Amino acid sequence: MSESGSVRLDSWLWAVRRYKTRSQATTACRAGHVRVNGDPVKPSTRLKIGDEVRVRVAGFDSILEVTGLITKRVGAPAAALAALDKTPPRPSKLDTAAPIYRDRGAGRPTKRERRELDALRGYDRLPMPEQD
Repeated sequence: MSESGSVRLDSWLWAVRRYKTRSQATTACRAGHVRVNGDPVKPSTRLKIGDEVRVRVAGFDSILEVTGLITKRVGAPAAALAALDKTPPRPSKLDTAAPIYRDRGAGRPTKRERRELDALRGYDRLPMPEQD
Protein backbone atom coordinates (compact mmCIF):
# COMPACT_ATOMS: atom_id res chain seq x y z
CA MET A 1 0.00 0.00 0.00
CA SER A 2 1.13 3.51 -0.76
CA GLU A 3 1.99 5.85 2.10
CA SER A 4 1.05 9.00 0.16
CA GLY A 5 -2.39 10.58 0.50
CA SER A 6 -3.42 10.09 -3.14
CA VAL A 7 -2.67 8.04 -6.24
CA ARG A 8 -3.41 8.47 -9.98
CA LEU A 9 -6.71 7.00 -11.13
CA ASP A 10 -5.37 5.14 -14.17
CA SER A 11 -2.56 3.62 -12.13
CA TRP A 12 -4.98 2.50 -9.40
CA LEU A 13 -7.41 0.93 -11.88
CA TRP A 14 -4.55 -1.03 -13.41
CA ALA A 15 -3.17 -2.05 -9.98
CA VAL A 16 -6.55 -3.36 -8.74
CA ARG A 17 -6.88 -5.38 -11.96
CA ARG A 18 -9.86 -3.66 -13.57
CA TYR A 19 -7.82 -3.17 -16.76
CA LYS A 20 -5.09 -5.35 -18.19
CA THR A 21 -2.81 -2.43 -19.02
CA ARG A 22 -2.45 1.10 -17.73
CA SER A 23 -2.96 2.46 -21.23
CA GLN A 24 -6.36 0.71 -21.39
CA ALA A 25 -7.30 2.39 -18.10
CA THR A 26 -6.15 5.76 -19.52
CA THR A 27 -8.20 5.24 -22.69
CA ALA A 28 -11.31 4.34 -20.67
CA CYS A 29 -10.94 7.51 -18.59
CA ARG A 30 -10.57 9.67 -21.70
CA ALA A 31 -13.61 8.01 -23.29
CA GLY A 32 -15.75 8.89 -20.27
CA HIS A 33 -16.26 5.31 -19.03
CA VAL A 34 -14.87 6.11 -15.57
CA ARG A 35 -16.41 8.42 -12.97
CA VAL A 36 -15.18 9.37 -9.51
CA ASN A 37 -17.84 10.49 -7.04
CA GLY A 38 -20.26 10.90 -9.96
CA ASP A 39 -18.05 13.17 -12.09
CA PRO A 40 -16.28 12.23 -15.35
CA VAL A 41 -12.54 12.41 -14.74
CA LYS A 42 -9.15 12.53 -16.41
CA PRO A 43 -6.65 9.68 -16.01
CA SER A 44 -4.44 11.90 -13.85
CA THR A 45 -7.15 12.48 -11.23
CA ARG A 46 -5.87 11.83 -7.73
CA LEU A 47 -7.80 9.23 -5.71
CA LYS A 48 -8.19 9.28 -1.94
CA ILE A 49 -9.44 6.59 0.40
CA GLY A 50 -13.25 6.64 0.49
CA ASP A 51 -13.76 7.79 -3.12
CA GLU A 52 -16.39 5.99 -5.19
CA VAL A 53 -15.21 4.89 -8.64
CA ARG A 54 -17.70 3.80 -11.32
CA VAL A 55 -16.24 1.85 -14.23
CA ARG A 56 -18.43 1.12 -17.26
CA VAL A 57 -17.73 -2.36 -18.63
CA ALA A 58 -19.90 -4.14 -21.23
CA GLY A 59 -22.80 -1.75 -20.70
CA PHE A 60 -22.89 -2.12 -16.90
CA ASP A 61 -21.33 -0.01 -14.16
CA SER A 62 -18.95 -1.56 -11.65
CA ILE A 63 -19.03 0.44 -8.43
CA LEU A 64 -15.82 0.39 -6.39
CA GLU A 65 -14.94 2.12 -3.14
CA VAL A 66 -11.28 2.96 -2.64
CA THR A 67 -10.09 1.27 0.56
CA GLY A 68 -6.38 1.27 -0.21
CA LEU A 69 -3.98 3.25 -2.37
CA ILE A 70 -1.69 1.09 -4.48
CA THR A 71 0.37 2.10 -7.49
CA LYS A 72 2.10 -1.17 -8.36
CA ARG A 73 0.41 -4.29 -9.69
CA VAL A 74 0.11 -6.76 -6.83
CA GLY A 75 -1.37 -10.21 -6.39
CA ALA A 76 -5.12 -10.68 -6.66
CA PRO A 77 -5.72 -11.10 -2.89
CA ALA A 78 -3.82 -7.87 -2.14
CA ALA A 79 -5.59 -6.04 -4.99
CA ALA A 80 -8.98 -7.10 -3.60
CA LEU A 81 -8.11 -5.37 -0.31
CA ALA A 82 -7.59 -2.03 -2.10
CA ALA A 83 -11.12 -1.90 -3.56
CA LEU A 84 -14.50 -2.72 -2.06
CA ASP A 85 -16.87 -3.92 -4.79
CA LYS A 86 -20.38 -2.45 -4.32
CA THR A 87 -21.69 -3.50 -7.73
CA PRO A 88 -25.32 -4.66 -7.67
CA PRO A 89 -25.93 -8.05 -9.30
CA ARG A 90 -26.73 -7.96 -13.00
CA PRO A 91 -30.31 -8.79 -13.96
CA SER A 92 -30.71 -12.35 -15.16
CA LYS A 93 -32.02 -13.08 -18.61
CA LEU A 94 -35.20 -14.41 -17.03
CA ASP A 95 -35.90 -11.00 -15.48
CA THR A 96 -35.87 -9.20 -18.81
CA ALA A 97 -39.09 -8.91 -20.79
CA ALA A 98 -39.92 -11.48 -23.44
CA PRO A 99 -39.68 -10.34 -27.05
CA ILE A 100 -42.81 -8.93 -28.64
CA TYR A 101 -44.19 -10.93 -31.55
CA ARG A 102 -47.07 -10.21 -33.89
CA ASP A 103 -49.34 -12.95 -35.15
CA ARG A 104 -48.35 -14.27 -38.54
CA GLY A 105 -50.63 -12.88 -41.22
CA ALA A 106 -51.82 -10.01 -39.04
CA GLY A 107 -50.62 -7.54 -41.65
CA ARG A 108 -48.67 -4.37 -41.25
CA PRO A 109 -49.07 -2.65 -37.85
CA THR A 110 -51.07 0.56 -37.78
CA LYS A 111 -49.52 3.79 -36.63
CA ARG A 112 -51.19 3.41 -33.22
CA GLU A 113 -49.88 -0.18 -32.85
CA ARG A 114 -46.36 0.92 -33.81
CA ARG A 115 -46.45 3.65 -31.16
CA GLU A 116 -47.63 1.13 -28.55
CA LEU A 117 -44.87 -1.30 -29.51
CA ASP A 118 -42.28 1.47 -29.35
CA ALA A 119 -43.52 2.45 -25.89
CA LEU A 120 -43.19 -1.16 -24.71
CA ARG A 121 -39.66 -1.37 -26.08
CA GLY A 122 -38.69 1.95 -24.51
CA TYR A 123 -38.14 3.78 -27.79
CA ASP A 124 -40.60 6.51 -26.83
CA ARG A 125 -37.98 8.08 -24.55
CA LEU A 126 -35.49 8.78 -27.35
CA PRO A 127 -34.68 12.45 -28.07
CA MET A 128 -36.42 13.97 -31.05
CA PRO A 129 -34.21 14.92 -34.03
CA GLU A 130 -33.48 18.60 -34.62
CA GLN A 131 -35.71 20.37 -37.17
CA ASP A 132 -34.01 22.68 -39.67
